[in-house]
Amino acid sequence: MAATKNHVSPAPRDSDDGHLVTVLSIDGGGIRGIIPGIILAFLESELRRLDGDNVRIADYFDVIAGTSTGGLVTAMLTAPNEYNRPLYAAQHLKDFYLNHSPQIFPQNNVIASVVKFITSLCGPSYDGKDLHKIIRDNLKETRLDQTLTNVVIPTFDIKRLQPTIFSSFQLKKRPYLNGLLSDICIATSAAPTYLPAHYFETKTQHGHVMGKFDLIDGGVAANNPTLVAMAEVTNQISHEGQGDSLKVEAMQYDRFLVISLGTGSQKQEPKYSAKEAAEWGVLSWVSTTNGSTPLIDAFTQASADMVDFHISSVFRALNSEHNYLRIQDDTLTGESSSVDLATEDNLKKLVSVGESLLDKPVSRINLRTGLYESAGTSETNREALTRFAIRLSKQKQFRKSQTSANNGNSQKKVV
Repeated sequence: MAATKNHVSPAPRDSDDGHLVTVLSIDGGGIRGIIPGIILAFLESELRRLDGDNVRIADYFDVIAGTSTGGLVTAMLTAPNEYNRPLYAAQHLKDFYLNHSPQIFPQNNVIASVVKFITSLCGPSYDGKDLHKIIRDNLKETRLDQTLTNVVIPTFDIKRLQPTIFSSFQLKKRPYLNGLLSDICIATSAAPTYLPAHYFETKTQHGHVMGKFDLIDGGVAANNPTLVAMAEVTNQISHEGQGDSLKVEAMQYDRFLVISLGTGSQKQEPKYSAKEAAEWGVLSWVSTTNGSTPLIDAFTQASADMVDFHISSVFRALNSEHNYLRIQDDTLTGESSSVDLATEDNLKKLVSVGESLLDKPVSRINLRTGLYESAGTSETNREALTRFAIRLSKQKQFRKSQTSANNGNSQKKVV
């Protein structure tokens, strides 16, 4: 049975993989979003090689999830253009970051840096005006219900002190979530101390307010949104399923095909010590030095690692490691680990990180040390992505054959 937007159904396992639930997830990380951008460009090039030049990432995934900069990438890959095709091809993501990052995070001169530091003591380091304009110019009036596949974008509501998940799957029951994609992206990117919190409302066609949102960066809730996306899919299938058998099927992780992309981290090189942190007050915990803010580093990294810990453990227990690919570089050092150092030199370094990451061995997180280690095979990330591209292509063909077998019923979106 084919999958449509807002609808993902399990199916018999009688053709290669059978029906899989395909998930793409992209972490938060500011300008480091250029790293998954390069990874996605390679994946899309492999899919084009298999299925033709017109295919795009959104054609192959039941759900794409993204937090912060990952949320922006998600929107760019799934928002429709005037031809009802994705607004951006993955190959254009790198240039988007290279062209716009210096506007969003200006790095002018020493005096400007001093002013930015002083300003950050009583407000965000950046006013966000350029970021907001770039997002609104690109996404225009596109709303959550118009994306070309299901999306999941986490934010955090500081008025209610709880996560707000903007999910295609929830729109039927919670229509007040159907905000402009631009507002959702601005909100999920509003990292504390860096960019201002974002308020917006959703309204009915008659102008009545349905929802009010006071939001900050989704990284507070889920900097790695993979597990959130999987939960959204599982809930959808469970609610639509008839009988316990489908509900059990929906909970089986070995029916998921998951690609989870990190934006790089500084794990190999010690960053802070208990000795120095023991002397810190509130100001030290939230002050930005060399592009890093200790408190934000702590909660975003903890969020991303806990998700990977959980998913890695479950997939290993089910002997389904081949269904889960986490690509992350934990060897960033110094300036390259910054989320906002948008100098020409640092952006070039991040491009190199993304390109070299393709040829690094597939890694698995060590559940004891938190570091990424070789998965014990000779496979590189490039080779793994090629393998996943083949499976995604086969999955697309399998679903087309299922649709034909079901009397050619038309679908809004067939993966």
